This record gives sequence, structure tokens and C-alpha cells, in this order.
Amino acid sequence: MSHLIVPLHISHDDYLSWYNGSVKVVAAETIDGKTVHFPANILRPFVTHDGVQGTFAIYFDENNKFKDIKRLG
Repeated sequence: MSHLIVPLHISHDDYLSWYNGSVKVVAAETIDGKTVHFPANILRPFVTHDGVQGTFAIYFDENNKFKDIKRLG
């Protein structure tokens, strides 16, 4: 299973746009400069009053389908 490391700093207000359904996909830059797109709903377990903050490992299967996400820091 492959993975990407993604630092995220999403404000609470920005995440509300995704949560409310007006935005369904997050575009972010990995630590090695690649752009990755993933469903916004995978971040729900990590939302706080400050939004989504931290570095995450996003795991994909061999077909590049989302499998798991873990906060690294």
C-alpha cells in the first residue's frame, strides 16, 4: 500500500465549506511537492475548533483508492 505525507492547515471556516457539501475534494501539496486530491470527508475525525491542523499519512491501494489516514503530528 502506498502513502503520501501531507501537511494540512485548514481553518475551521474553510473546513465548514467542505463539511456542508459545497466542496467535496481537498487539493493539497505533499512534503515532496506533489499535488494530491482526496475526499474532504476523510478529514472528519481530525476536525477541531481550529479546523484541521497537522501532518497526515494518507494510504492508497494499488488502484489509488483511499484506504486510511493517520495523523503523524
